[in-house]
Amino acid sequence: MFKKILITFITSILLFSCEDTELIEGRDDNLAIGNPSDAGVNENNYLMEKAPYALSYNRSKGTANWVAWHLSKGWKGNAVKADNFKSDESLPSGWYRVKTSDYVGSGFDRGHLCPSADRDGSTQDNEATFLMTNIVPQSPNSNRDTWVALETYCRKMVDAGNELYIVVGVLGQGGSGSNGGTTKTLADGKVVVPESLWKVIVVLPVGENDIDRIDSDTRVIAIKIPNRQSIKSDWGEYRLSVDELEALTGYDFLSNVSNTLQKQLEGKADKGPTY
Repeated sequence: MFKKILITFITSILLFSCEDTELIEGRDDNLAIGNPSDAGVNENNYLMEKAPYALSYNRSKGTANWVAWHLSKGWKGNAVKADNFKSDESLPSGWYRVKTSDYVGSGFDRGHLCPSADRDGSTQDNEATFLMTNIVPQSPNSNRDTWVALETYCRKMVDAGNELYIVVGVLGQGGSGSNGGTTKTLADGKVVVPESLWKVIVVLPVGENDIDRIDSDTRVIAIKIPNRQSIKSDWGEYRLSVDELEALTGYDFLSNVSNTLQKQLEGKADKGPTY
């Protein structure tokens, strides 16, 4: 009897540990299209793979370089928004853990890279989006208007029968928030304020073997939005080619896609609908 109870207990633990992985139908590898900066153990390009997303953390900046995730109906649900920003205790020992209070009075929002609304499939998923490793100092007008409009459009594409692979990150230093002027850092230099935020989105109809289904007609959206209050509301005004964004960041965004397809997809800016 004890052996049977023990086996049942262990099985339940294993099932629980797999709750937020690609084993759930409709959830695929967050890094399927590639690891854009070849992140690993470098402290300024430190790979952190969480169940809801993967990221490259930059110790010297106090923010992620980028965050990548897969978005489909398999990740969606009715979990209540956690709204509980907290330090990421999984960072290596001795590293500064950014606190939510580091942003107080700065004039910048705690801007999500992977949005809360993309990860409401479970309480655990949603709580993970409020870790400060997924947060950057973002101008309120960008965070609450232009940026959120693009996030909403991504979810509309999912509702229309698509699945997306998304990579988002930061570039440069120095942004303008609600306090005016240009701010370069927060928390006595521990958190760098980016000059701009960027995003790459690969759009596919729902299916299997996603990388094999990417072809020359696949829609790829790349944007770069300045991190300042005086920006346009239409995110479509900030589109550029993937090649242009790669030149600015030094990253390889579709590294798991064939070189031939990369050349075909990355040289042109998206001209598709924006709402």
